[in-house]
Parts: sequence; structure tokens; C-alpha cells
Amino acid sequence: MGTVPSALKHCLSYQHLLKEQLWIGDPAVPPPAAPHPGQESQASGLPEYIKIVEVGPRDGLQNEKVIVPTDIKIELINRLSKTGLPAIEVTSFVSSKWVPQMADHKEVMRGIERHPGVQYPVLTPNLRGFHSAIAAGATEVSVFGAASESFSKMNINCSIEESIEKFEEVAKSARNMNIPVRGYVSCALGCPYEGNIIPAKVAEVSKRLYSMGCYEISLGDTIGVGTPGSMKRMLEAVMKDIPLSALAVHCHDTYGQALANILTAIQMGVTVVDSSVAGLGGCPYAKGATGNVATEDVIYMLNGLGINTGVNLYAVMEAGNFICTALNKKTNSKVAQASFSTATIN
Repeated sequence: MGTVPSALKHCLSYQHLLKEQLWIGDPAVPPPAAPHPGQESQASGLPEYIKIVEVGPRDGLQNEKVIVPTDIKIELINRLSKTGLPAIEVTSFVSSKWVPQMADHKEVMRGIERHPGVQYPVLTPNLRGFHSAIAAGATEVSVFGAASESFSKMNINCSIEESIEKFEEVAKSARNMNIPVRGYVSCALGCPYEGNIIPAKVAEVSKRLYSMGCYEISLGDTIGVGTPGSMKRMLEAVMKDIPLSALAVHCHDTYGQALANILTAIQMGVTVVDSSVAGLGGCPYAKGATGNVATEDVIYMLNGLGINTGVNLYAVMEAGNFICTALNKKTNSKVAQASFSTATIN
């Protein structure tokens, strides 16, 4: 056998690193058992387990200008369901007038394959959306408010106070039916209309949602302007009123700060992270906002920190490749870009 070129040696070593050290190579290998959220590693002070909430099928696709076929959405969700992800946000029960991409919400809900141990939450802005979601088979819902008055009016066509009243109706009905409700707070680190948002306002809205019965509050950097500093200040304010076990972060990567912001939140004790396969996403009412942080990149970082997610990174990359091929667009995941590029060279 001839001498192996040094470039090839490098590629082979790189693939070995990815496969053996960061657990992406064999999608058939079952994920390790996940400890309870909030358990900390005594050695590092970091949580042993982070729950990943996959928002790609909803938040990732809602901003696509070309309507994605229903069967493609269903196939994406079915692929993601096989990766070990514990929660996959499926769709949104909003008016097709406002978000035409989600007009097929009933068909998607009824068409997916549900896997044991996987949550399939959907967004419901009001009581009408809630009842439609339940009729379509939803077993968990989310309400989505904002810390910005202007954004609330643009996003859900009502003031913050009016939105809270609608959410309370949803929460009450959900409680009577034993349906879990998750709450979102958009613009937690900045607004496209109002600029900086004071942490106290984020805390106020979060407290209202938590008090009405939302089991978890996802704090969203909707336009991706946050930094580790602003993330820390915002979380410090919210943590005064809400236990860490009930908080999640939802970061967009417009300014390339998403992973740093997530790491800051984790170091402060947050154990739930929202992310989107292939970094898909944006916001119809936040001009200039790019995609959510890529699920692949979050898992790669957490694997490197020795934090378990129970998710097979390689399988997520494959799901990302599927949807990007269907959309005829390049993945926004740096990990997927590098890994598939190296695999081609190899």
C-alpha cells in the first residue's frame, strides 16, 4: 500500500474525532439514558443534561416564502422523531391570513408518526386556535407573548395586556383538560421597533405567564441582537420571580451570538434550549432577523462540554440535509457544513 497523503490523513483523523469523541457517526446507536433536567455535573458545575426543544418544523419553516408541501413537513417531523429529540414543535394554529405557511396545521398534526417519549407541542394564539389544535390531536400547546408592546401588536395584533387575557382563557381551558401549556416571551433581548427592552419588562410578562399556569417560559432573542452580557442581565431579572427549572432560552443567530448566549444561560442554570434543525427560521414581523440557532451546532457544543442531550447529532444532520434539499437552500449549521464537506473529501 502506498503512502497516504497528509491531507487524507487529516480528513480521516477529523472524521474519527467527530465519530468517536462527539458521537455523531452511527445513527443506529441508541442515545444514552438522560438524567433528570437540572441535575448538575459535580466536576464542572454545568448541568448533566440539557433538554433540546426542536422548533424547526414551526418556527423554522414559517418564514419560508414558498409554501412547503405538507408531505415534506410530515417527513421532516418523522425524521426528527427518530433522532432522540424529546420535543418537536410541529405547527401553529393561527389564521392562514397571517401565516399562510402554517395553513395545513390540521393535516400535519394528523399525518405525523408519534413516538413514545416525544412531545409534539403546537402554537395557539387564542381559544379558537386551542380548540382547533385539540380537535386535531394536540396534547401540548404554547402561547406566545412579547416583552415589546409594538412587537405584540405587529405579531399577534393586540397589546400585551390583551394578549395576556387571551392566554388566560387558553390556560384555563387547558387546565380543565390536563393539557400542558408552554409560554413564549418574544423580544426578550431587543425589539425591531423599540430597540432595547429593559429586563424588568421581560420579567413582568414572564411572571404573568407563569402565574397563569405555563409550566415553562421560553425567553426569545427574536432578532438575535443579544450578547452574553444582556442575556445575563435579563436572566438575573427573570430568575427573581421564576424558578430556573421553569426557564428555557430561544436564540436567533443574527449577530453570531447565539451559542455564546446559550452557554451563558446554561452556566446560570438553564437546562432547556430551543433550536432549529439546519438553523432554519426568522420572523415575519422582525425584519432582518435570521434563523434560529442550528440544533446541530448546539448539540455539537454540548457534546464537547460533556453535557448529555440524548440526541444523535448525525441523525439530526441527516434530517437537516433532507429539508435543505427540499427547500433548495444551504444549511445554516456550521457543523453540518463542515462535516458534510469533509465527508465529501473523504
